[in-house]
Amino acid sequence: MKYSNFAIVASFFGLWLDSSFSKNTQLIFGFILILSFGIIHGANDLLLINYINKNNKPLSYLKLLFYYLIIVGLGGILFWIIPWFGLLLFILVSGYHFGEQQWQNLETGVVFKLFEFTYGLFILLLLFIFHVEEVQNVIFNIASISISENYFSVGLLITSFFLVILGIYFVRINETFKNKWFLETFYLLVFTIIFKVSSLIWGFAIYFIIWHSIPSIINQISYLNGSFNWKNFVVYIQNAFIYWIVSLIGIVILYYLFRDVKLFNAIFFSFLAAITFPHVAVLFLVFKRNKKNRAF
Repeated sequence: MKYSNFAIVASFFGLWLDSSFSKNTQLIFGFILILSFGIIHGANDLLLINYINKNNKPLSYLKLLFYYLIIVGLGGILFWIIPWFGLLLFILVSGYHFGEQQWQNLETGVVFKLFEFTYGLFILLLLFIFHVEEVQNVIFNIASISISENYFSVGLLITSFFLVILGIYFVRINETFKNKWFLETFYLLVFTIIFKVSSLIWGFAIYFIIWHSIPSIINQISYLNGSFNWKNFVVYIQNAFIYWIVSLIGIVILYYLFRDVKLFNAIFFSFLAAITFPHVAVLFLVFKRNKKNRAF
């Protein structure tokens, strides 16, 4: 059974759970999923860096950790000092990352990178447009600015336009893309149903975990070990466990230090953004080194 088939079934099972859970329960389970698989899928970045560099002089683990923490720290500081810019950068980088994950093993040129970015940003804006008020509240709590609903609508229209134009372009020049394009268009319909029916956090959790994090884990394991199996999965989790625990401890500490909703939201999102920036950078190097294993 292909993973995509499982993902579709799991997604609609998630929608069934949505109808059974209260909003508070959805929020709790959504955050549990994001803080488990969501963080774990990016917890082995240091291992990936060493694997990328295996043919060169080995890098000191402490030096790697130091550089990694610097990037995380700079991301957090940016998010804290200029929250609106940090949030915007977080959305743009996440959009590119989601698109790159979804369109693996195809073109590598600049134009296709633009297509990947447009596709991922379209998915995020699609989620936002169905939950505008919630998204507006989150943005206001973080950056203290009010964003009109028109910005989301215009953004979705613009990304839709470029998505169609670039899609038609690659359909005409790439047969593999043409075959994948129709399937991915169907997936967009699935995402639309998910985002429309579910709450903001639950809808994001379904997409982020089922369509991004788990496929990323599977392919990271295949990249590091040559194949995916239960034994390699256990090793992957063992390697990621300490970083995952440290991340959870950090979030718990932040929660108890800053229980004010506005302040905690700002810090929580800055934390997620900070660990996202180096994760995307590491995987960009992975893709550049091994174009045949670009599904992260």
